[in-house]
Amino acid sequence: MPLEIVQNDITKMETDAIVNAANSALQMGGGVCGAIFRAAGAEQLQQACDEIGYCPTGKAVFTEGFRLQAKYIIHTVGPVWQGGAHEEEKLLRSCYRNSLALAISLDCKSIAFPLISSGIYGYPKEQALETAVSEIEQFLETQELLVYMVLFSR
Repeated sequence: MPLEIVQNDITKMETDAIVNAANSALQMGGGVCGAIFRAAGAEQLQQACDEIGYCPTGKAVFTEGFRLQAKYIIHTVGPVWQGGAHEEEKLLRSCYRNSLALAISLDCKSIAFPLISSGIYGYPKEQALETAVSEIEQFLETQELLVYMVLFSR
């Protein structure tokens, strides 16, 4: 199945899962994370995240989607950009791979990603997009899933 890059608000995507660019404490943040929390219902989503407690960089966990159209929110913690010499690309690839694998285990047929780590975590947008596309395409060689890369703006 394909990978599509779209310009949209990720909270409006009609997919089985959307991915939250989370922090390791799974607390409501700014940017994409804050938008997802607000759209899903911040109090309910925070309570569900508090029950999980923690997610290490590169890993993924899930909650229900609450008020979103998506059934699930997959929370993944991207790396903070430190110049590229601290395994940032490896960790970013792991975010996509683990999120995709989790979506498959949840029997999702579609998933929407933001450009992980490219906001306040400072990952250069072009490099982040190249890494995301490469990892997603590699995953789709063996799995069937409709994947959207959702960019809020150009």
